[in-house]
Amino acid sequence: MSFRTKASTLRRLIIVLNMKIAVFPGSFDPITIGHVDLVRRALPLFDQIIVAVGVNSTKKYLFPLEQRMEWLLQVFAQDQKVSVDSFQNLTAHYCQRIGARYLLRGLRNASDFDYEKTISQLNHIVGNGIETVFLISQPEYSHISSTIVREIIVGGADATPFIPAEIRIGTLP
Repeated sequence: MSFRTKASTLRRLIIVLNMKIAVFPGSFDPITIGHVDLVRRALPLFDQIIVAVGVNSTKKYLFPLEQRMEWLLQVFAQDQKVSVDSFQNLTAHYCQRIGARYLLRGLRNASDFDYEKTISQLNHIVGNGIETVFLISQPEYSHISSTIVREIIVGGADATPFIPAEIRIGTLP
C-alpha cells in the first residue's frame, strides 16, 4: 500500500468513526529521540497520530525522503496508533485533506513557543479551526534538535545518543 493510499484510507476511517486524529509534521531529517518521546507521550491523547514528513522543494535535506520515511516506519512499527505519511504544501491543508483536527508540536524552550504560537494561530485560520496541541519537551531531550544532529553527522561525530536505536546512520548519502 502506498503512502497516499494509506492516507486516503485513514481519511475514510476518520470520517466514519470521528476519531481524534493528530498530525505531527516535520522534516525528520533525521528523527531524534526527542521526536519519539513526544509522539509516545501524546498517544493517550489521540486515537491516531500521523507522523507526516513535510516536503519542501526549495529546502535541501541531508537524507532523502524515502530514507526518512523508512526510519519512521521502523521506529513506530510497534505503535498501532501511529502511521507515517508525507505531504507537500501547507500542513493545514494536509490536515483538512485527511480529516485531522489536531496538530501535535513539541516545545523545547521559549523561542520554540514564540515561533510555534504564531504558526498555530495561522494554521487555525487557514485550517478552519484546526487546534495545535503543545507538549513541553522532557528536560533530557530539550537540547536535541534535528539541526544539531545533522551538524554532528556532517562533522563526522557519533550521533547515536540522539537518534532512536532503530536507526543506523553510516556514511552520508
